[in-house]
Amino acid sequence: MESDIIVLLALTVIYTILGHILGRFSITMPIFFVIAGAIVGKYGLGWTTFPLEAHQVELLTELTLALLLFADAASLQFNQVKDDAQMPGRLLLIAFPLVVLLGAFIAYLLFPAAGIGFALLVGAILAPTDAALGLPIFNNPRVPARVRRALNVESGLNDGLATPLVTLFIALTLEEVTRAGHQGWALSAASEIAIAVGVGTALGLAGGWLFAQAVRKNWTSNVARQIGNPALALLVFFAAKELGGNGFVAVFVGGITFGLASRNVLHLAVEYTEVTGTFLSLFVWTIFGATIAIPLLLDFNPLALLYAILSLTVVRMVPVAISLIGTHMRRDTVFMMGWLGPRGLASVVFLIMAYEAAHEAQLEVSTLVATVGWTILLSVLLHGASALPLANWYGRRLESASPDIPEMGVSVEPAALRHKAFYAGPSEQNK
Repeated sequence: MESDIIVLLALTVIYTILGHILGRFSITMPIFFVIAGAIVGKYGLGWTTFPLEAHQVELLTELTLALLLFADAASLQFNQVKDDAQMPGRLLLIAFPLVVLLGAFIAYLLFPAAGIGFALLVGAILAPTDAALGLPIFNNPRVPARVRRALNVESGLNDGLATPLVTLFIALTLEEVTRAGHQGWALSAASEIAIAVGVGTALGLAGGWLFAQAVRKNWTSNVARQIGNPALALLVFFAAKELGGNGFVAVFVGGITFGLASRNVLHLAVEYTEVTGTFLSLFVWTIFGATIAIPLLLDFNPLALLYAILSLTVVRMVPVAISLIGTHMRRDTVFMMGWLGPRGLASVVFLIMAYEAAHEAQLEVSTLVATVGWTILLSVLLHGASALPLANWYGRRLESASPDIPEMGVSVEPAALRHKAFYAGPSEQNK
């Protein structure tokens, strides 16, 4: 284990030194660490061994997603979003459920023997998007702030929306496969979600109010708050699990209520939580490259690859186009927003969650790993490589457009802490 940690830390140091240079060549953080993981993993140089069923891997992925879910939810500034909630609202309330359903429908067509639960699980795992895979667009001032804000809010919230669905569909899949006859599987999953909502609401409100009071009365320092914020996120996560709830739902709800109760006066503390989660995410991407990427090639499943291609195109782009009907957005805007739905960290963590649950039940999960794995791998490569050229192409097209087009309706820049952690966009290269 010590040698694994040394390799992970060495890769992190290398990337943080070369991050801006690599970014100019569209080598995003996930691309670097997935490829590096494939090279140093057991199918490459053999410097690291990360069995997916290892408790350390499960704990690492859980902590990573917990911190990022809390930070994303807590950093959402409702006072800014409410002035232009139409676009992110359409993406979250119309496109997101359609992506889940269409993804499940195609999964069932390609893998009918796997069952409805499997199809729904695949649809839910691959519904959330990860803006970190398309950094050049999120950091490019040539792309209208309104478009970037909508995609940014969508990316920050849809993983939280997917979490209860993944929990429910894991339970359904296990029930279908094992045929245990446990009629209470849905009630059990619903109970987990309800407990999580209660714990997240209570601790988020209490923590946000207490921290806000401490700031106003000068009881605490910036450093103390930066330590306390991720501690609160993990407290919410583990408290919910201890009480029988879903930790991820709890931290998502806790982040929202924390942000509301603290009135967003704790930006630095939330940013520290996000940076901590981002640091851990580097290890998750390396593990994905080391344990999943190469086996996809060695044990090739053509139907899984076909699903991945459809997931990145039809499954994402059609629902987004439907959700934007009536907004009078340009066709190139609809195309870009539809394409820019990269599947990233949340999908990796959800896959490992499903893998662990199936492993404990001694079930075969190669089809699930191949289907989700191919989608994530293609997304990392294609979205990462295409983001910069797409941003430049889109920006050039808008230069000759009327300033009164709907895309130009918002001037406030979207908050994107994690998106700028390791990449400097065109406006930042010389800072």
